[in-house]
Amino acid sequence: MADATLLIACGALAREVMALKKQYQAIDLKLICLDAKLHNTPAQITEKLRQKIRAHRAKHTRILIGYADCGTGGDIDRLIESERAYGEIARLPGAHCYEFYAGTKHFQQLADEEPGTFYLTDFLVRHFQALVIDALKLDLHPQLLGQYFKHYRRVVYLSQVLDPELQILARSAADRLGLHFEQVHCGYGLLEGVVVQTIETGYEDQTDHRLLA
Repeated sequence: MADATLLIACGALAREVMALKKQYQAIDLKLICLDAKLHNTPAQITEKLRQKIRAHRAKHTRILIGYADCGTGGDIDRLIESERAYGEIARLPGAHCYEFYAGTKHFQQLADEEPGTFYLTDFLVRHFQALVIDALKLDLHPQLLGQYFKHYRRVVYLSQVLDPELQILARSAADRLGLHFEQVHCGYGLLEGVVVQTIETGYEDQTDHRLLA
């Protein structure tokens, strides 16, 4: 007998998924997270997902991949296609978490309005020092700041929760980069609708690797 829906997600979504599980207590969902640092090496994401899928699919006929394309160049979609013979499987919509938080239409509007936008989420705000400053070695080589961010004009903080402390940290991050700051409150965006809809009603469109919002 198959167990609950399995969600294999990026570690950057763990807090948000757990909040959704708490909010929708009837949801029967098992969560497994991959290291969020894989976004620095997207070529490794698909193989890590493959390993988790094959290790757990005997107990889960329905699997939700908690990634968008995330820089894999379609590899996640190709993985899903190869694994579909074993049960229902699909991923989150869009190219990245910014899109499924903001919604495709709204994200495209933001991108068209200012192509030179650096996006933050709650996760990235909390881990800005490690994932941006330390990862790019900006403390050690501050002269690199102008090289990395010379084409950026603003920071847009796509917030999941309205937390004054996170807003202060996000503004501080924008100041650190020397960029104009804006906040757009998205909540959980498409993540909430997709997770709840998928578990309650199944995947709407099995001709598409992406879950529909």
